[in-house]
Amino acid sequence: MTSRARIIPDAPLSYPPVPVWARLPATAEGVGDAGYFAGAALAALHPAARDGHPLGNLWRQRLALGCAAAMTRQQGRPEGETTLRDHWYLTPADGDPGPAGRLLGAFRALGEPRAVRTQEWETRLPNLFEIAADASLVVALEMAADHARGPGDGVRAAASAALAFTRRRPDARSLGVWLADAILASRLGWPAPLPILANALRPGDWRALREGRAEIWTDACHFAYGRGAAAALDLHADLGRRMTRLLAVAPQLRGKEADTTISILIREDALAAKTGKATSDRSSRRLFDRLVTLGGVRELTGRTTFRLYGL
Repeated sequence: MTSRARIIPDAPLSYPPVPVWARLPATAEGVGDAGYFAGAALAALHPAARDGHPLGNLWRQRLALGCAAAMTRQQGRPEGETTLRDHWYLTPADGDPGPAGRLLGAFRALGEPRAVRTQEWETRLPNLFEIAADASLVVALEMAADHARGPGDGVRAAASAALAFTRRRPDARSLGVWLADAILASRLGWPAPLPILANALRPGDWRALREGRAEIWTDACHFAYGRGAAAALDLHADLGRRMTRLLAVAPQLRGKEADTTISILIREDALAAKTGKATSDRSSRRLFDRLVTLGGVRELTGRTTFRLYGL
C-alpha cells in the first residue's frame, strides 16, 4: 500500500494555550486594563497565526463560519453555522448560495493572504459585500488602508478603522469589522488574517459601534480580541488533535482516492461524500463511513442524507 507519509502533511505543531491569568474573567466589564488582556492573548496566538501548516486554512474557515453566523444574527437573519455551512457546500458550483451564503464567502475570503493587500480592497470588497462602489466607499476604504500601516497598537488601529468606516458607511457594518481583522493582521505581520472580531463582540459592543462612542468601542475591541484570541487558539488546539487522529487512522484506508480525501479534510471545513475521478459515489460513502467509525472525522449535519464531514 502506498505510504501516506509521502502525500499527506505532517501533524501540525501544538502551541501553549492562553494562560489562565491572561484570560478575561466573567466580570470583564469591571476590568480596567483592556489592552493588557488583548496583548497577552494576541501574543499567545501569534505563533499559530504565523504558522504555514495547511491546517491553518481549515482553522480560518471555522473562524469565518463563526463570524458569518454572528453577522447574520446582527442582521436579524435566522441562519446559524449549520445552515451557513449547508448553503456553502451544498450549492452547486454554478449556483447561488443566497445572501447568508455569500456573507460566509466574504468572511472566508478574510482568511486568505490577499485580504491584507490594501491595494485590492477597492476592486474586491464591493463585490464581496454587495455594496455599490461609489465615491464614499472609495474614501472610506482609503482611510481604512491608512490604518493598516505604521507602528503602534494594532487593536486600537483596527478599532479606529472600523469606527471611521462605519460612520461613513453605516449600511456596511459587516465590512467594517472585516476590515478591523485585516488591519490587525497587517499590523501584526500575519500572513493572513484570522476572522475573530465579529464573533467576539457582545451586544453592547455593537451599540457602541452604531452610536459612534469611540472610547467604549475601543475598549470593547480590546476585550473582544482578548476573548477571541483565546478562543481561536483553543480551536486551533482542538483541530490539531483531530487532525493527528485522522493521520493516525489514514494508513488503514484503502480507497483509490483516500489520500486525496484526507488532504482535503485537513484544509477544508467540510466535505461531502461524492464521486471522484477514480471512485464511485458508493465507495466515497463507504470511505466516509469508515473514517467516522475509526474516529478520524465527524458527520457535521446530523442528517441521514446530504451529509457533510469534517474534523
